[in-house]
Amino acid sequence: MFIILCSVAWFGYGKWQSMNAPVDAASFTSVPLSTPVPAQEQFSCDGRTHCSQMHSCAEATYFIRHCPNTKMDGDNDGVPCEQQWCN
Repeated sequence: MFIILCSVAWFGYGKWQSMNAPVDAASFTSVPLSTPVPAQEQFSCDGRTHCSQMHSCAEATYFIRHCPNTKMDGDNDGVPCEQQWCN
């Protein structure tokens, strides 16, 4: 029982750690930007989940790659907000 409990705790810690990992800006450059975004602008998961709450393609891309429970990629092709920002 102790081993199972430790395994579950280790798995949960790994998931938590991966959600809080530093963001590599190059990880979301594969989607072309429809609106220029200043290099110094940084994004963070703040609970927004819909395209109507985003301000750019880069921001929407960051959110679908790094934040939980987003609802911005209806066809699951990895490109968010295709009708609003990333077209």
